Amino acid sequence: MTYEGKAVPDGKRVYWLDNLRTFAIFLVVVIHSGIVYESSGIGAIFWIVDDPATHDMVGIINLLLDICVMPTLFFISGYLIPRSLGRRGGWKFIKAKLRRLMVPWLVAVFTLIPIYKVIFLYSRNLPSEHWSTYFHFSNGIYGMNWLWFLPVLFLFNLLFVLLSSRGWVPSKISFKLGLVVAFVVSVASSVAFDVFNAEGWTKTALIDFQNERLLVYFSLFLLGSLGFRQGVFASRPRSKKLYIAVHATAWIPVGVYTVLLIIWLLNPGFMLISPTVGSAIFWLSFCLSVLSLMYLTIETFRLYLDRPGRIWDELNRNSYYVYIIHVIVLGGIALGLLDTTIPPLLKYLILSVSTYVASNVIVSLSRRAFWVRPPIQRASEAIRA
Repeated sequence: MTYEGKAVPDGKRVYWLDNLRTFAIFLVVVIHSGIVYESSGIGAIFWIVDDPATHDMVGIINLLLDICVMPTLFFISGYLIPRSLGRRGGWKFIKAKLRRLMVPWLVAVFTLIPIYKVIFLYSRNLPSEHWSTYFHFSNGIYGMNWLWFLPVLFLFNLLFVLLSSRGWVPSKISFKLGLVVAFVVSVASSVAFDVFNAEGWTKTALIDFQNERLLVYFSLFLLGSLGFRQGVFASRPRSKKLYIAVHATAWIPVGVYTVLLIIWLLNPGFMLISPTVGSAIFWLSFCLSVLSLMYLTIETFRLYLDRPGRIWDELNRNSYYVYIIHVIVLGGIALGLLDTTIPPLLKYLILSVSTYVASNVIVSLSRRAFWVRPPIQRASEAIRA
């Protein structure tokens, strides 16, 4: 089987890639648990449970995690796509992605989203509403919520197939050049959305996405696919100099981004020199933060977590379904914690850990009971470095 005229390589299982994706899903659970207890009040508008016991530290943790978790997932997804497309070919690949991404999404939006609204209303002592408002395309508040990732990822896969079929996905440029292009496109597109007041979320019946981050995610998705074709992870790094240097300097863009975001959240009318300059500095620091934290996360797993294990293997098998069900599990546990006198930071810890554990137990038991195979294969079965 070939892809863009090049043989698709085979080789050993890539443990760190499996483990990294699973860890990213755990961080998604942590972020969503944090929305219950962060103190800005944003979650009160749309989140499944809003606990009046809040803590400023939770919001800071969420802000930092939000920088790199979803970009990492899109990068990994892009890294996996060339070999999968090469094995199947265009139409079979699209049908496989429909089955693995959109069928579970369709089931979830007509089952889990209504359950989400039931918990949303109950946790706030609000009366039930007409049944027609319990769906993502009619509620007017939270859209498809956490499920937005699946149709956006499917769209990226479709675009990749289309661009590849026309020879518009460059495969011979260096990874460094691809990194520069992805960075420039990410910054420029985010600033453009910001300057022209087009920031925010686009919500439709089929797809939800954050306008100013869409091209950031797609650029990283394409960068991941280039990374596979260029074999950037085919061997272990020879030196840790860059790893150490990024560790020492990543706090600079992360600090600038964090400070600016907090200032603008607290003072919406604040202007840094001018709207365009302020936006440019903000998104430049954001994109630098994304790349720095992604690099550190990936290299940490390559250097120190490139190994199998019984627990890792079980978590890896469960990760996709955990992503799909975890918000509903989280809502049920958060309801139980709602009227307790436990300090908010401890509630946050309990909710994060118990949601992840309970979601994995549910998926593991279901998999054993119904012999369900995860709709997205483990990274080790989809990629050979």
